[in-house]
Amino acid sequence: MAQYKSPEVYQKPDPRYKSKTITKFVNEIMRDGKKSVARKLVYNAMDIIDERVEDKSPLEVFEQAIANVKPLIEVRSRRVGGMTYQVPTEVPPKRQVSLAIRWMWEAATSKKGRPMHQRLADEILDSYRKQGTSYQRRENAHKMAEANRAFAHFRIR
Repeated sequence: MAQYKSPEVYQKPDPRYKSKTITKFVNEIMRDGKKSVARKLVYNAMDIIDERVEDKSPLEVFEQAIANVKPLIEVRSRRVGGMTYQVPTEVPPKRQVSLAIRWMWEAATSKKGRPMHQRLADEILDSYRKQGTSYQRRENAHKMAEANRAFAHFRIR
């Protein structure tokens, strides 16, 4: 029987920055299979970041922004004896990156009034500086987990 390989094994790094994380970001942004549109959006945002941050490359800023937004712990609902508890659980590394990318994209789309590449660049820079909507979402997830620490013994192993 053939062994299952996840899509990440086949995922190629993006042509400009040679990063698989950028490829994941482009794939999250892509709608209706229009990868060139999504890639142009990300590259324009990275160009804006390159103009605003002199001492680091845009890829380093992006990677640090993802690292700042990645949640280490989250709460999951667990039913025990008719009661539903919010049980804090550790987040696997792949899910950490996926959540960070999704939260940054949702934060950028929720803002209105400017072109999308500018909103995306602003959100990446805010995440890099440990502020902004996506970073706040991470902090809220951590606060929820801390508040429900008493229910950690219900965790599924």
